[in-house]
Amino acid sequence: MRGMSAPRITLEQWRALLQVVESGGYAQAAEALHKSQSAITYAVQQIEARLGIKAFEVQGRKAVLTATGQLLVRRAKALIDEAASLERAAGVLSAGWEAELRLAVEIIFPNRVLLPALAAFGEISPHTRIELIESVIGGTSEALLTGKVDLAIAPVIPPGFLGDPLMSLRFLPVAHPDHPLHRLGRTLTREDLRAHRHLVVRDSALSRDLRPGSNQYSLDAKQRWVVSHMSTSIQAATMGHGFAWFPEEKIVDELVAGRLKVLPLREGTVRVLTLYLIFADRDYAGPGLLKLAEILRETATSTCPTPDPALPPMVVPGL
Repeated sequence: MRGMSAPRITLEQWRALLQVVESGGYAQAAEALHKSQSAITYAVQQIEARLGIKAFEVQGRKAVLTATGQLLVRRAKALIDEAASLERAAGVLSAGWEAELRLAVEIIFPNRVLLPALAAFGEISPHTRIELIESVIGGTSEALLTGKVDLAIAPVIPPGFLGDPLMSLRFLPVAHPDHPLHRLGRTLTREDLRAHRHLVVRDSALSRDLRPGSNQYSLDAKQRWVVSHMSTSIQAATMGHGFAWFPEEKIVDELVAGRLKVLPLREGTVRVLTLYLIFADRDYAGPGLLKLAEILRETATSTCPTPDPALPPMVVPGL
């Protein structure tokens, strides 16, 4: 390729140098690499001659690395590792594995399922890039409908797509223990809720529906704060600025620490929402996408058992 000079040292020569250092001598390196000792010696001599340096110096009866040799060994190890990594990547791609996978995941999906699943997939295919969209409500469906993602995790299956149940989440209405709703000291109605500030996470779809009720946990309250991130909404609730429905998975620490407390609603205190695993096009899904979907299913099943709506908050198995 124009502008690029060919390397003067081959990978085999660098490998010989590394093996001499790792094995502690030329004879041991020759045995490890199944080569003659003279071949190993010649490889190291070629490195020194072509680069005009000395990799080893004799101290007593032992040859030790020079400062330059130590630098070469570090760089050579990185070079050999990168070459091996490149070969593995080529093998994965030649087998039809995708170079990139795009996901849209509803923000209510637990990170304790998502992140270990992505890490497990990364162990199998470290060179497949993951593009993750953390979406809200209609944003997930929009990503599928516009072809931006290959796989989605959402509570609603858009028209024209098929999805399989992945896991269920319990939603709880909560507020700070000192919130006026808790100070009423009785069972609460929807009218009680409407008189106080409702904290809502904004739909991430560009064509989002802003009407009250477009979110199944939205309420036509007299006051409302609409934020872009669930973490902001949770923090606002813990500071006493309003009430909201949150997935129990997302507020375990706040409930345990007493920063949030479940509101005693007359009805609908515990709601269960099912999340679905949805392929953009199952027929054309590559082996990498199919494997990632399999890992997501296995991780969700082993990490988050199906919640029981009849159980009181904070005693769901697995939490």
